[in-house]
Amino acid sequence: MTIEFPEPTRVAVNGVELEVFEAGRQNAGNPVVLCHGWPEHAFSWRYQVPALAAAGYHVIVPNQRGYGNSSRPADVTAYDITHLSGDLVALLDHYGYEDATFVGHDWGAFVVWGLALLHPDRVNGVVALSVPYQERGETPWIEAMEAGLGGDFYFVHFNRQPGVADAVFAENPFRFLRNLYRKNLPPVAPQPGNALINLARMETPPGEPVMSDSELAVFVSAFASTGFTGGINWYRNLDRNWRLLADVDPVIRQPTLMIYGDRDPVARAERLTTFVPNVDVVSLDCGHWIQQEKPQETTEVILTWLDQRSSTP
Repeated sequence: MTIEFPEPTRVAVNGVELEVFEAGRQNAGNPVVLCHGWPEHAFSWRYQVPALAAAGYHVIVPNQRGYGNSSRPADVTAYDITHLSGDLVALLDHYGYEDATFVGHDWGAFVVWGLALLHPDRVNGVVALSVPYQERGETPWIEAMEAGLGGDFYFVHFNRQPGVADAVFAENPFRFLRNLYRKNLPPVAPQPGNALINLARMETPPGEPVMSDSELAVFVSAFASTGFTGGINWYRNLDRNWRLLADVDPVIRQPTLMIYGDRDPVARAERLTTFVPNVDVVSLDCGHWIQQEKPQETTEVILTWLDQRSSTP
């Protein structure tokens, strides 16, 4: 690797072991926890880790359960929001912290939103990239997606046809991840079938690569070893999460930074301030893989926001 990235340690938390990358321990007392999405890896934060540590933060970056060399429980329900947020709370306990600022991208953002709802006293600030706060609504999320987007939509497909997509992605992890991690994508007409399965089988991907061959190799090596089921099991708990959050106060009260990509296909939240009243919103000229597509800009936005918070009386 050409970029500075810490060596991992394994930390026992919440009945599992997490592979954790850590930097800036000399800044103990000022923790920032970085949470990756799907199908990602702690290495997706490689550009932010050294900059945050240099700015005075103790940076903690877990491979969450199901990823890398962290535990991969067999039970699908072991990947619900209670377990995923519980891992992060236990990680704070391990390092002796009452609370921390949590930064999440993609599914990592969903987990951080859930953590802030379920354990608000352990979260002093939220930074979400790509995936905004998801309103709970009256219908379970997968049911609503199935009704509105159909059975081939990947969230629905992962739930209704368990194991099918997992196997397709695992046939050729390099091709799938190479095809997925692209930027500056040209507009294309919708195709029949599951879009991610179609993408996994594509010989020539559209757009431009997000990362170098050596960076991509880190992701490919990890998923060639683990397969994709652990991460996809997060999707298979979406309706369970909907039920688990039924009686929780739905308002995020912590200071929050929401970072969108202008070309990200993930929809923005129309009523974000209703549920996240203390939010600052920033948009960057990029697609979905925000912190990897625009590493310097992303890092600067996060550091500026953190600095403003620390200087506010």
